[in-house]
Amino acid sequence: MDGVAGQSGWKRFWNRARWWKSLILAAAYVVLYNLASLVMLPFVPATSDMNSASAVFVLYVVPIFIGGAILVAFGASVGWLRDLFGPQPIRGRWWMWIAVAVVLVFNILRFLTIDYSAAGLEFVLTWLLAGLFIGFAEEVLTRGYVVRIMRKAGHPEIAVALVSAALFALLHATNLLTGQAIVPTLLQLVYTFFFGICMYLALRVTGTLIAPILLHASTDPSIFLQTAFPSAGPLTAFSGLGNIAVIITGLVLVFFIRGRVQPRPNAAP
Repeated sequence: MDGVAGQSGWKRFWNRARWWKSLILAAAYVVLYNLASLVMLPFVPATSDMNSASAVFVLYVVPIFIGGAILVAFGASVGWLRDLFGPQPIRGRWWMWIAVAVVLVFNILRFLTIDYSAAGLEFVLTWLLAGLFIGFAEEVLTRGYVVRIMRKAGHPEIAVALVSAALFALLHATNLLTGQAIVPTLLQLVYTFFFGICMYLALRVTGTLIAPILLHASTDPSIFLQTAFPSAGPLTAFSGLGNIAVIITGLVLVFFIRGRVQPRPNAAP
């Protein structure tokens, strides 16, 4: 049941859906994740750079694993995990597969144009592990919890898509705190917003959160590995158009999003 009778104050608060609770949840995640990153910073070996497996493991894998574990613990505490990974309450449309195809094709192209001998097996495997944890944590937060809150609050799917994508993009604004320049950060926010739209469409058309998790999990490693260790050839240059393709795809397809998940009659007010 979605009613609040007999629930703890914690559960009652989160099950009374309001869109602004998505902001609270996202902000709390950002704070906890960045705290975990700061705690792990002294453990980076002094001789390491960002192109080392040890640095990636300490600065990405461990903090994002902690963030994902916190998100799972939160979901368990409010009883959302079963719904989170259950079938979606609204069906997708055939055209939503376009978003899945664009993201998947360019991820494959980037993986095909990495100089694996230069990168090294350990570095590649560490980034693949980091990508899996990143995809899990960020999709559970934005396409999982945020989408759930927005739908339970009765908002139309276009609002669900926009808010989940906007909060996903804003997660990456914290890169300014690590010294990333303002212009690259702004460009990243544009890309991540429309990537978020594509992940929402993947959620809709496949009917499961697992799909955007896996798509996302293959995106970050393919981008970082190819950027650091690109192979020579025209296919590498073409795969570099992936971010632009995702932006255009999300920009066009967002105008076709329709529908609404009606709250159940006994849902919390």
